[in-house]
Amino acid sequence: MKQSTPLAPDLMPILSVGRHRSPRHGACFMEFVSYLAGERWSDHPACTHPLLAALAREVNDLTSDAERGELLPFVTRAIGLNPAEPSFSSTIALFAASAALPIASMERQHALAVGILRVLESGVAAEIAIVARQAFSDTPDAERWAHSYLARVPMQQTFTVRAAGSIVHSAAVGIALACVSDADARLAALLERTIEAAEALQRTSSTTRQTQIALQPVSL
Repeated sequence: MKQSTPLAPDLMPILSVGRHRSPRHGACFMEFVSYLAGERWSDHPACTHPLLAALAREVNDLTSDAERGELLPFVTRAIGLNPAEPSFSSTIALFAASAALPIASMERQHALAVGILRVLESGVAAEIAIVARQAFSDTPDAERWAHSYLARVPMQQTFTVRAAGSIVHSAAVGIALACVSDADARLAALLERTIEAAEALQRTSSTTRQTQIALQPVSL
């Protein structure tokens, strides 16, 4: 008797560019997350940090068709990854801009360098700021230009989530359009690094909550 073929593989969507009406038509990275998380079909699932999701959508759409499947191992890691730390959006923006700065076009370098300085002004952890310093060491002219620009042009004092989103978009496009042979690998590495940072923040937050609960006085 011929054995029946399992249905599950046929039901799994295929990673592809853009938004899709249903899993049968394919899925972008974040639609795949919503599918596996059991949420309503969407490229903006509630279970993932909004800016991390935005980066994932950018990386998905800018990665070549031949290499997009390499992003699949990161999909399950993005499920439920939503750190409450307010500075996480700044961290994502800094990671993205720092990854793109050394290889982006000069015009884009200037914008990214300004973005990095704005992120640093908003306040990030010392170990995160090191990433920016390393990028600036490779592009000292871009850093000097950014300092000169900010000295001449007044900027809004508060660094906003919207500004972080603009930096992420510009950085991802800058990597994709750079004259390098490994743009796909660089985009994947940026996404992985950001996911790792989110996982670390979430672990720390969970440990802190558990400690606080353990230290609460017991009512007799």
